[in-house]
Amino acid sequence: MTIGNDPPLTQRKAFLLRVDPALLEALQRWANDDLRSLNGQIEFLLRKALGEAGRVRPHPEDRTADNSPDTPGQA
Repeated sequence: MTIGNDPPLTQRKAFLLRVDPALLEALQRWANDDLRSLNGQIEFLLRKALGEAGRVRPHPEDRTADNSPDTPGQA
């Protein structure tokens, strides 16, 4: 099953990530506020950081009204 442009779950890579417990707790609260899983929140933040650094194109799900292209003819 795919969601948006995400690869099927069978194509995703799993890895162990060690983080400070306070950081993990803050990420979990943020994920809860955004109605995402912790894993989804971490992926969202990594994609956003990579896009802002010019390392990858932004994921369609991560685009907001603030960084969408202006509509021609609007000032």
